[in-house]
Amino acid sequence: MSTAGKVIRCRAAVLWKSGAPFSIEEVEVAPPKEKEVRIKIVATGLCGTEMKMLARTDLPGLYPIILGHEGAGIVESVGGGVNTVKPGDKVIILFLPQCGECSSCLNSGENYCIKLKQSKTALMSDGTSRFTCKGKSVKQFAATSTFTEYTVVREDSIAKIDASAPLEKVCLISCGFSTGFSTGPGKAVEMAQVTPGSTCAVFGLGGVGLSVIMGCKAAGAARIIGVDINKDKFKKAEEVGATECISPQDFKKPIQEVLFDMTGAGVEFCFEVIGNPDTVAAAVASCNESHGVCVIVGLMSATDQVRIHGNLFFSGRTLKGSVFGGWKSREHVPKLVSDYIEKKFNLEPLITHTLNLDKINEASELMKTGKCIRCVLLP
Repeated sequence: MSTAGKVIRCRAAVLWKSGAPFSIEEVEVAPPKEKEVRIKIVATGLCGTEMKMLARTDLPGLYPIILGHEGAGIVESVGGGVNTVKPGDKVIILFLPQCGECSSCLNSGENYCIKLKQSKTALMSDGTSRFTCKGKSVKQFAATSTFTEYTVVREDSIAKIDASAPLEKVCLISCGFSTGFSTGPGKAVEMAQVTPGSTCAVFGLGGVGLSVIMGCKAAGAARIIGVDINKDKFKKAEEVGATECISPQDFKKPIQEVLFDMTGAGVEFCFEVIGNPDTVAAAVASCNESHGVCVIVGLMSATDQVRIHGNLFFSGRTLKGSVFGGWKSREHVPKLVSDYIEKKFNLEPLITHTLNLDKINEASELMKTGKCIRCVLLP
């Protein structure tokens, strides 16, 4: 029996208040409106962004909410005016839209679509949510919400992909992998202009950090130094391309001084993949004085401020930012999926756990304790 045009009742992981665990609830998912698509979620990754949201206590008006923004699924139904996907299509959900109309989308060297600013309201384009639970409206995270069996997103926030793609693998291309792995013009690694034979440092060895390492290796870097306080991550980092790994806790001097001692003149390219203001300052200071480039990949909160000595830039250091690895989401994601199918890169090392959605609190604990790189949840 077709569910198109009808409310769907399904399971979702609802966060009712700050500091509370996820609660598996029955929710109602409304039909898609104009230019919207309803999707059956097949796989979703638990990203570090969600872990940061779980730790925040300064957003009382955010709840109740369904988190999750890294996901893949199958189109269940479409609203009016949708012409790029149809029911049955496999799609990647995109927290970074590509409207194709704003100044950023029309600029070949940019990817920060203006619609992303709108989606930060955690609602849909008309200011309302498509979820209800126990008679209450439940907010959508980044206008996506993937910790659910069904969700509704805007057409410009999905990318149709190859029908043969394994969704439980390529869901990582929705955020984590793409944010770090970047070998094309304008991407995070190319933004730093990583050159063959160069020396790189990667601060933070989670799923995104490992993807950065893979990108640096693909760009031909000769030396890739992984930096993390969790030594359990070192083996995996070396498996994907790090030439060595160090923990700041093993040294009495600041990590930037350690990296200068190791390299003689500082690293040429440095990537901060944590989103910590202090780590950003250390990463910049780790760069070569005259031509070192530091790229902020990690997500910081809107209230974070970075304190950096101005004289670090006097001799030529560069500090840059990056979102979604610089990829134009709807344009490039299908190509990344095709590259994965053609075995041009490997996603398997990034996935350390696969659990059912009702085990989301267990997955969250694995992430908190550093025992998990990326957990894929199956609704």
